[in-house]
Amino acid sequence: MKISPLPAIDYLVIGHLTCDLIPGGCQLGGTALYASLTAKALGLKVGLITSCAEDTVFEPFGDMPVVNYSSETSTTFENIYAPAGRIQFVRSFASRLDFYHIPEPWRSASIVHLGPVAQEVEPSIVRNFTSSLIGITPQGWLREWDDQGRVSPGEWPESAFVLGRAGATVLSIEDVAGDENRIQELATASRILAVTEGASGTRLFWNGDERRFRAPEVKKIDATGAGDIFAAAFFIRLYSTRDPWESARFATQLAAFSVTRSGLSGIPTAEEINSCMVEVF
Repeated sequence: MKISPLPAIDYLVIGHLTCDLIPGGCQLGGTALYASLTAKALGLKVGLITSCAEDTVFEPFGDMPVVNYSSETSTTFENIYAPAGRIQFVRSFASRLDFYHIPEPWRSASIVHLGPVAQEVEPSIVRNFTSSLIGITPQGWLREWDDQGRVSPGEWPESAFVLGRAGATVLSIEDVAGDENRIQELATASRILAVTEGASGTRLFWNGDERRFRAPEVKKIDATGAGDIFAAAFFIRLYSTRDPWESARFATQLAAFSVTRSGLSGIPTAEEINSCMVEVF
């Protein structure tokens, strides 16, 4: 187990760093990667709890403290692009993560972001953060896979339990294969639900109301990580303003910048963050 120094943190991310197979090798990925780096860019003190292979390169995190419960393999995804769309396979899994994996100094973080990608975060973990804003990106709880590892939308038996305890939830319309009935069910169970829809922007469900936030028109280069960047920006803005509508506006604008660059270069810059800010009274 690799443990970096453990200072007090504001933003705790829990989820697997992934190995995303690309021609010639493996690329670091996962919600944990993009969300934690976005929170750091937004000025928060961030800590990451993950499980991945010992040879994972942590260089992108710089001085960010990372607790890695080393696994024989990292959670590994392979994406195959066909005329009908993307076919995704999960090829291996790292170890599951639970509350006891979190060091004591980090259990009182102001914001706790649960970001499973392959059902690796124990759902009951949500009952342990009574004084934190719990933000969830349930992509990994909404997935299942067959014996060959082919990923498809799946059932989420713990959804009502988890959503009822989370302060806010962010998912993409792809996570539910565009199923509007599923979105309405999840919105009803959630305190606040944001559904990202790529270039079409975001829908936000809160307090019985639904509003749409249009994304600015930009030249798309790479959308990898955009949803995770949105989620971290949304949770942080929600914590600071307590205004879900403003948080959705801010996160939609900021995530749009990210698709104009490739990979980790899409993490927000200080200039982009400042340009998206407005005074909230």
